[in-house]
Amino acid sequence: MNKTITLGVALVLGLAAPALAQQDPIKVGTIFPLSGGAGPDGQSVTNAVKLAIEQLNQAGGLLGRKITLISKDDESTPAVGVSRANEMISEKADVVIEGWNSPVTLAMQPVLARAGILDITAVSKSDVILSGNSNPLAIRINSSNGFDAAVIAKYVVETLKAKKVAFLTQNDVYGNGFQAAVEAEFKKLNFAGEVALTEKFAFKDTDFRVQLTNLKTANLDAIIVTNSSNSSGLPAMVEQYRQADVKSTFVGAVGIMLPTVFKVAGDANNGIVSADIYFWNLPPFSAIPENTSFVAAFKKSYGVEPDKSAALGAAALQVWARAVEAAKTLDRKTVAEAIRGKTIKGTVFGDATFLPNGQLQPRYVVFKVIDGKTAKLEPLPQN
Repeated sequence: MNKTITLGVALVLGLAAPALAQQDPIKVGTIFPLSGGAGPDGQSVTNAVKLAIEQLNQAGGLLGRKITLISKDDESTPAVGVSRANEMISEKADVVIEGWNSPVTLAMQPVLARAGILDITAVSKSDVILSGNSNPLAIRINSSNGFDAAVIAKYVVETLKAKKVAFLTQNDVYGNGFQAAVEAEFKKLNFAGEVALTEKFAFKDTDFRVQLTNLKTANLDAIIVTNSSNSSGLPAMVEQYRQADVKSTFVGAVGIMLPTVFKVAGDANNGIVSADIYFWNLPPFSAIPENTSFVAAFKKSYGVEPDKSAALGAAALQVWARAVEAAKTLDRKTVAEAIRGKTIKGTVFGDATFLPNGQLQPRYVVFKVIDGKTAKLEPLPQN
């Protein structure tokens, strides 16, 4: 009698265990800088992912399960990023959304790939990220150096009609990759002008007076700038650029003019030219229901409108969730194949179309900063 009862209980528990296991939360990991020069920007991306998860949970979750967030600080350092990626593996993350600094992304990619964890890059721009060597199932939401370079080079050559230019380049895979891509685009455009010099700096630098002095004496038409330290390095660079009274047009790489730059450098940003792929209050985004809903929720939760980096974080979660819903599985390869080369509907970017290599097809607006204190921008015509 007792043996029968024991066996019956065991069978019931054995059958119940898988059902209970299915109700375990799905784990979404984020790895971004939450401290240091890019800390405020990494926090914005993380907050956006968190908000998108909350919205999804309120709608019933994913595959009948709730989603939970695991957040890590990579400190903008490749070695730390690798450590955080290993922590995600230990904590059994189902997907990792990562990437502010390209060197950190490139260090983490093979670690996550070997563990069979789907890795979605939200922000990092290096073209190498999608090369397939370290992560053949790579997906990126932000625009790439290659796409960005074509937009910036066209503006410098065809609209600005510059004859003498220089580069002020962040000395890492992001900055050097962007410069190489712009120079390649110059050749395609038959640029007849001169690249007079290149000045380089480290991501953590905040003193650019020597480089700016060299650039000022060169009498340039344009200086093409990369700097992803948006809360410290880039505002310092912009302020020192104004203090040095450099007359050359400051042409910022795509996506570097974020709210932290306007907040710190204010009117020193006036006249800067750059481009980006998201503006929360401009068409076509202002007419996208998922975007207007996200903007309202983000402002309610954090007191500010979302910038492009926040939109990228939210879109990364939305794209992954839509693909999981369509595939009805969390399997890394199946979900990646439901994104790469496909169009995902219902994101803050509207219908998000991905190229076969995992790159989201971007749409650009080139602009000039009119009022740095209020971040007022003027869209510029493109030839």
